[in-house]
Amino acid sequence: MLAGQGPALLLIHGIGDSSESWRELIPALARNHTVIAPDLLGHGQSDKPRADYSIGAYANAMRDLLSVLDIDRVTVVGHSLGGGVAMQFAYQFPERCERLVLISTGGVSHEVHPMLRFVAAPNADLVLPLLGAPGARPLGQLGFKVLRALKTKIGHDAEQLTRVFDALPNAASRRAFVRTLRAAIDWRGQAITMLDRCYLARDMPTLLVWGERDGVIPVAHAYQVHAAMPESRLEVFSNTGHFPHQNQPERFLQVFRDFYDSTSACSHSAEEWRALLRRGSIAAPVGTPALRPVAPHLSV
Repeated sequence: MLAGQGPALLLIHGIGDSSESWRELIPALARNHTVIAPDLLGHGQSDKPRADYSIGAYANAMRDLLSVLDIDRVTVVGHSLGGGVAMQFAYQFPERCERLVLISTGGVSHEVHPMLRFVAAPNADLVLPLLGAPGARPLGQLGFKVLRALKTKIGHDAEQLTRVFDALPNAASRRAFVRTLRAAIDWRGQAITMLDRCYLARDMPTLLVWGERDGVIPVAHAYQVHAAMPESRLEVFSNTGHFPHQNQPERFLQVFRDFYDSTSACSHSAEEWRALLRRGSIAAPVGTPALRPVAPHLSV
């Protein structure tokens, strides 16, 4: 999706989701911004080839998309997996990132919902074709309804998770989902963390938004990020799960606008970035995989 005019916002959805994640927010955001909300490779209406589904490759794809659109600098908003991509984008291309908004972001600590660990485990993808079997969809919907009735944390997100579940009966989508998941998670949990690089975002205005009852990525991760980035702003939405921007859109818009209007865009020169790297705890940036020449889908 591409809408509006003004300073650019790049909205990056989570795993198994699509640009539809932002549909309710885009009209309001587009009043003052150029809003770019793509379907990541392997998601939504984008191609689903045998390709590189790593976080680094997704960040490269966002850079390429902005270049095609002739947009140099953006405020990046990422949810879940998209938060990990947003952080990687800021790390790889600091000169193009003005602000970060991380919503229930992945890539903080190992802890993650056991179901994601199961799907990421070796040979677990052999079970996923069963999602296309007759009766699988109503059974899955029933399961989410039961979780909601039991007032479990994961039940808070029954509607959104049902939408993700509905996208998986397609074989190409299942393969892309598993490849994306395994690039970041294994049977032990999340395999990557941004905590060792938080010092690089010292001057980057950062907003953290989390649901208090997030059953996918626990709210404890929010406090870990906030401790590692003490100048960040943290907003925890009560009685909310993994999708705070969808469950409480008006509050999210209010928090975002206040954050945006009260901060100035970050600007890194190459010299400043080199100085930060030299002063930090890592000697050199981690290499990122090459991007396959397949563009994300963007509807206007």
